[in-house]
Amino acid sequence: MLFKSMLAKMVHHGTIRLVDAEGKTETCGTGEEPSCTIRLHRKSLEWSLALNPALRVPEAYMEGTLTVDEDLRHVLHIIFSNYGSLESQALFQATNQFLRQTRRLKQFNPVGKAQKNVAHHYDLSGELYDYFLDSDRQYSCAYFTDPDNSLEQAQEDKKRHIASKMLLNEPGLKVLDIGSGWGGMGLYLSKIANCDVTGVTLSVEQHSLSEKRAAEAGLQNRCHFRLDDYRNVEGPFDRIVSVGMFEHVGKGNYHEFFAKVRDLLDDNGVCLLHTIGRLDQPAPINPFIRKYIFPGADLPSLSEATNVIEQSGLITTDIEILRLHYAETLRHWYERFQKHRKDVARIYDERFCRMWEMYLAGCEMGFRYEGLAVFQIQLAKNLEAVPLTRDYMYEWENNTRSVGMRAAE
Repeated sequence: MLFKSMLAKMVHHGTIRLVDAEGKTETCGTGEEPSCTIRLHRKSLEWSLALNPALRVPEAYMEGTLTVDEDLRHVLHIIFSNYGSLESQALFQATNQFLRQTRRLKQFNPVGKAQKNVAHHYDLSGELYDYFLDSDRQYSCAYFTDPDNSLEQAQEDKKRHIASKMLLNEPGLKVLDIGSGWGGMGLYLSKIANCDVTGVTLSVEQHSLSEKRAAEAGLQNRCHFRLDDYRNVEGPFDRIVSVGMFEHVGKGNYHEFFAKVRDLLDDNGVCLLHTIGRLDQPAPINPFIRKYIFPGADLPSLSEATNVIEQSGLITTDIEILRLHYAETLRHWYERFQKHRKDVARIYDERFCRMWEMYLAGCEMGFRYEGLAVFQIQLAKNLEAVPLTRDYMYEWENNTRSVGMRAAE
C-alpha cells in the first residue's frame, strides 16, 4: 500500500496506527506515545492519498472517507511533527514542484475575481463567525502578551500593538484601512485616536455590519466603510493599515499593491502591513486551503515582500515577526468552534464542519511546525517620518493600556 509505505518512512516520533478499508491494521512509527489511529473507508485511498497528501488527506477527512479515533488536533500534532520527513520524499517533492509551477495561474486576481474570492469565505453566515471569533470579530492573529490571556484580551492587545506603530499622535489623521473586515480595527482607531477612518472591503456581509457598528457607536461621521476594491481608492492618507488582507493579493500582484500604497500615502505618511508569511523559502500555499477555504490566496516569504517594497519607492522602517501567536489564536478558534459544532452543523452540515475543523487545526499546525509566522512591516516614503528609536511604540501602548484600565475601574 503506497500510503502505508509513505507513513512508515515519515513517522519517526510517536505512532500512527493505519486501519485499511478491509480492517487490517498497520503500525507506523516507534510504537510509543503520542499515538493515534487513522481509518480508511475506501480501498482507492490506499494509493490516492500518497499522490498529493497535502490535498487528498484533508479532502478524505472532509468527505468522511478517512476518520480518526482521537481529536483531530491531536492527530495533526503527530503528523505535522513528522512532516519534515515526508517533505524529503521524492514523490512529495515532485508534487510540490508542480504546485510551484502552477501557483501564479491560481493567483490571478483582477478586481472582479478578487470580489468572488472574498465572497467565497467572508460572506458565509454571520452566526458562524460569532461562534468562534471574539466579540469584536477580529479574524486575524491575536497578540498574546501573556500565554494565559483570553482571546478577547489578546485581540484587544493586537489592535493596540498595531496602532502603536502608526504614530497616531494628533487628532484628525486620515487613515485608510485596506481589508477592513467587520470594522473592528477602524472603529478602534477612530475611538482611541480620534482618526478619520475609511475602511474598504470586498465582502457584502462585512461592509453591512461595519456600517451598522459605526452608526451604533456614533462614529459614522469619522469612520466610513466602502464596499470597494482598494485599487479604486484615491488619496492621500496620513496613515494606512492593512491587517490580514495581503495574503489575498497574490504574488503576481505585489508590485501593483505596493505601488498603490505608495500613491495613496502622504509624503510624511506611515503604513503598517500585518500579514501571514513564511519564515523559509518561497513556496505555494497549502492546496486544501486554496481550493476550499481561501481561493486565490498565497503567503509571501519575507524576501518576496521586501524585494518588491525595495522597488516601489517605499522605505521599510520596521519589521517585527510574531512567532506562535497565530498558533495560539487558532487553538482558541478551534476550541470555540468545537463548542458550537452542533450549531454550525445546523446552519451547514457535517461535511462543512469537518472541512472547517481541518482548516482551523491544520493552520494551527502550520504555525507550530511549518515555518509560518506573522510579519508586521512598517513603511514610509520619508526617512524622517518615524522616530529613530522604538520607544514611541512602547510608550503609546503603555499609555493607552493605562487609560483603558482606568476606564474599566
